Amino acid sequence: MATTMHLVRHGRVVPEPARPAAEWTLHPDAGPELAALRESGLLPARARWFSSPEPKAFGTARALTGTAIGFVDGLREMTRPAQPWLGADAWSALVRRSVDEPDVPAAPGWESAAATSQRVVGAVRRILDSCPDDDVVLVGHGTAWTLVVAALTAQPPDLDAWERLRTPDHCALEVTEETSRVVSRWGGQA
Repeated sequence: MATTMHLVRHGRVVPEPARPAAEWTLHPDAGPELAALRESGLLPARARWFSSPEPKAFGTARALTGTAIGFVDGLREMTRPAQPWLGADAWSALVRRSVDEPDVPAAPGWESAAATSQRVVGAVRRILDSCPDDDVVLVGHGTAWTLVVAALTAQPPDLDAWERLRTPDHCALEVTEETSRVVSRWGGQA
């Protein structure tokens, strides 16, 4: 039997370089983008909802559904310390380095991509095992979701798709015991 898994990247945030990104909250003006996703028809009317415990993910989940939301610590983003904004090119280079050398943290204090993947994919598999007959919506983070899609589809991480991610964004996979395939790419593309 197939399950549809919907991955949602959190909404727009208030960057606070003095705090780790795991503590950032949604931007006060993020409402219209979240409402557009909620009304888009991309999210299922009936599903089990789970979220990373990070405030930006939880706030996104609360804005998208009125149903119960399970918090799963393993869905957190790749751990990174507080740091000054590096600029888009430098940031992209660090994330790409983390994927190219998955066993090595890309910068001091960063979790390695291998450790992130093991944690997040393990959490996703446990969620899917716990709701075999239900569609699920998981609200979380761009790098973590990029690693999940790669692991479940047995493809390399799509860093070009990662760079195009919006806040919020959505991707859906059909998951079976044998295989997983993307049925709706990031940005709502089939």
